[in-house]
Amino acid sequence: MAITAQDVKALRDKTGAGMMDCKKALTECDGDIDKASEWLREKGIAKAAKKADRIAAEGATRVAVDGNTAVVFEVNSETDFVAKNEQFLALMNQVQNLLLSAKPASMEAALAAEADGKTLETLVTEATATIGEKITFRRFAIVEKADDEAFGAYIHMGGKISALSVISGTDTAVAKDIAMQVASMSPQFVSRDDMPAEFIENERHVQLEILKNDASLASKPEKVLHGIVEGRLTKSLQEMCLVDQVYFKNPDLKVGQYLKENNAVCKSFIRYAVGEGIEKRSENFADEVMNQIKGN
Repeated sequence: MAITAQDVKALRDKTGAGMMDCKKALTECDGDIDKASEWLREKGIAKAAKKADRIAAEGATRVAVDGNTAVVFEVNSETDFVAKNEQFLALMNQVQNLLLSAKPASMEAALAAEADGKTLETLVTEATATIGEKITFRRFAIVEKADDEAFGAYIHMGGKISALSVISGTDTAVAKDIAMQVASMSPQFVSRDDMPAEFIENERHVQLEILKNDASLASKPEKVLHGIVEGRLTKSLQEMCLVDQVYFKNPDLKVGQYLKENNAVCKSFIRYAVGEGIEKRSENFADEVMNQIKGN
């Protein structure tokens, strides 16, 4: 199948790999971006899980708490400049208040929720017209906690990243530390127990393929290779698990130890980063890619 400039750019944004490496990966994987991303990882060209935050779009995320209810949401704009102006910030406040009040269960319900006779969808449409850029209400999550639990809320760099944690116990300081850990280290799961078996098996396959492509290990006995794979798998999975990560305030502690010392358990967490998974428009880059494709 034909590989387009936008396909190459999307894979490059996702993995940080070079342009022609991305083209080759897409060709090998019949244009499937997810498979191509994994192919690049297996070849040692890119570590997609570490590069995902390179995907960018402008706007802001926010986390807010009201009693036993919290909300995390993202609103996108076309430029960072607009994301900092008063009109955009006023819209963020309106969205926050509306979500906390209505507690919608779906995107459809959120867009239809009303405040002062206007739906959220109308507020976003009006902001687009007033500000002069396309404004999009992208995603949200409503989280409820029990009285004997605590929320931890953290907003980084004015909304570039927002994180929410829920822990057992009522120590909000510990809960905020966990939210900061989530924001800075981007875990995918609370613990390995939360990982689906197929996810672990797929990661094992990725690590095995990486080793197969390492010429320096080609002569190693299968038993040795198996041990190396399992060791790398363990390290990789630990980096993805909150409780196994090194605690950002004390490198001598794991997060799980920090929680135990404070008689707490992390129940759940959410992390939003502005623009993750969204591709920025870049006509000049697309032209560059097309020229490279045509020349090869």
